[in-house]
Parts: sequence; C-alpha cells; structure tokens
Amino acid sequence: MGNQIIREKFQLIVQIGNAWIDDNTGNKGIYEYYWTHALNSDETNSGINKYCDFLTGNFSSACYDYQNQGDVERGEIYIYNIYAPFCNPSAPEPPSPGSIQDFDPCSSNYVDSYLNLPEVQKALRTINTTWSSCSFVGWTDSPSTILPTIKQLIDSGIRLWVYSGDVDGRVPITSSRHSINTFKLPVETAWRPWYSSNEVGGYVVGYKGLVLITVRGAGHTVPSYQPERALTMISSFLNGTLPPS
Repeated sequence: MGNQIIREKFQLIVQIGNAWIDDNTGNKGIYEYYWTHALNSDETNSGINKYCDFLTGNFSSACYDYQNQGDVERGEIYIYNIYAPFCNPSAPEPPSPGSIQDFDPCSSNYVDSYLNLPEVQKALRTINTTWSSCSFVGWTDSPSTILPTIKQLIDSGIRLWVYSGDVDGRVPITSSRHSINTFKLPVETAWRPWYSSNEVGGYVVGYKGLVLITVRGAGHTVPSYQPERALTMISSFLNGTLPPS
C-alpha cells in the first residue's frame, strides 16, 4: 500500500488518527500514559521501566507481571476515553439536549445491533454471521510496526499528519510521540496550542515532513467526542495549513 501511495501521490495528503503504529513504542506509551494520568502506582511504573525492554520488545516474565499489575491498578474504566462513563444499557435514557457534543457511551452497541440485522447484512452482501467490533478474527495483515512505511512516505515528500485524542488510553498520545520520535525529525514549527471557538482545541508541532496534533478532550474516535474541534482540525488539514493559533 505504501508503495502504491508513493507511485500515485499527485497532491496526496495522509492523515492518521489515534493509530497503533509500532508495538514497542505503543506499549511503552500506554504504561507511561497510565502513570502520568494517575492510573498506576510509582512502584508499578518503576518495575515496568526496569524490566520491560521496549527497545527490542523482549519482555521478561517480571515485565509481564508488572504490566498485568498495571492493568489491575487501572481498574474498570472505559479505556477509549479514560474520563467517560461506561455504557449502562439498563439505565433510563436521559432527555437529549439536541447537542452533538453529548457523546453516548452506548453508541457502539447500536452499531453492533444495526450491522447484525439480516437485511443490513444482505444489503452489504456479507456472510451471515454475528458481527462484533474488534473481534480479531482472521487477521492476516497486522504487522508489528508500520514505522518503515511512514518513513517511506515522509522521504517521498508526501504530507503526513498524525493526530491523537488526549484522553484515549488505548492508543494514547504518548505512544504516538514515542513512535514519531524514532524518526528524529527536525522541528520546523514549535509546539503550540491551537484554537477552536476561542478555546484551546489541542496542541500542534510541525516536524520536517510530519505534523503531530492533539485534540483536547477527545477519546479514541476523535469526532465522536469533540466534533467541532475535529472539524477545525480536518478543515485545516485539507486547506494545507496548521490549525489556527
């Protein structure tokens, strides 16, 4: 895919959102995020940093023990937005204020139900199955890293933006930063806040060949949590400019 993009790049621009880029830097960023957001203890964080070799991905049994402890300490939270409530299907539905700002934590349940309707599966010409998101069934195209592909795109002169919702604990901003830092790209535009509706919408830094953007208050699926800020960011991306300062 990377080679095809390069051959047909024209005026191509690529945007990657909250993406799992590399196993080693991704896992390092997850547990760093847990600790910096008060989800893990100092002791567990120290153990992970001591026993987990995130450079090579060779993890000892002690490393796995500390990672498991970190997951236990984190508790039962919605990892795709660490500050959002869990879905409670039995709870009465609150009156809707009619605002797209109000994210429904049960929204993924509605998608599952819809995609399992026989008439929907027939219209989509899919096999008759019980569909679920993130089932990990039959994956054959999940490499441990796409860092070489991203580097190839950058070296080919293709514009590349990576964005991340800053309350996503599944693929956190720390993972994205560690992944990008492996390229050792020179900074062309210093880290700064960007604005949407006179509020800080997030932060942006421009590297040579790559832009990293955070979206404040957004979880894993950025437009679901912060639609207006997502629109500001994507509009800037399509216009070829950084989000407004």
